[in-house]
Amino acid sequence: MNILVIGASGRVGQKLTEQLLDSGHTVTGTTRDKDTLFDNDNYTQLDLDLSASNKDIAAQITEDFDAVYFTAGSGGKDVLAVDLHGAVKTMQVAEVKGISRYIMLSAVYSLDTSKWDAPSVQALSDYYIAKHYADDFLIHRTNLDYTIVQPGSLTEDAPTHQIDINSDDAGSNTISDVAETLAGILTAENTYKQVFAMQNGKTPIEQAIGIV
Repeated sequence: MNILVIGASGRVGQKLTEQLLDSGHTVTGTTRDKDTLFDNDNYTQLDLDLSASNKDIAAQITEDFDAVYFTAGSGGKDVLAVDLHGAVKTMQVAEVKGISRYIMLSAVYSLDTSKWDAPSVQALSDYYIAKHYADDFLIHRTNLDYTIVQPGSLTEDAPTHQIDINSDDAGSNTISDVAETLAGILTAENTYKQVFAMQNGKTPIEQAIGIV
């Protein structure tokens, strides 16, 4: 498949792109970095400006992609322009371009405001507001075959290749396990139009994806 990874230089985006390339996919990664992230014949790089207009973003996306991943983030520096408005514009452009498969990397509890009193959420309140409305737009204002993946806190630990889905506990996730989950749901039609939280757990990722 020909895949666009928006935010390929991020912690999850890099791991995801690496796994997609290892699986034989062709990947275009977006990043503001000048250096090429991957030395791979199936990889190209695009300096996509998420602050640009829909028209300009569409003009930059010239290839026929089969799927879009949104893993970009502002790191708290510009959550409205990047995490919210930037994400929404890529959804709208995907629809204009006829790209139906759209996978969003979100955050645990992004859509469940009843749990926003947790200290970990309050510390990132602006980010959570941005993710909430971006996710809500994807669900209710597009016709995309979306999947929204909501990991808890991210760690640099070694991959476990095992997760739990929709646990009551927010938990934590190794970055590699999040990337593996994102890569695994690419063609899993049972995950279309679905939102699920994930954390490190006891179920092999491939099996967990099958029961979403």
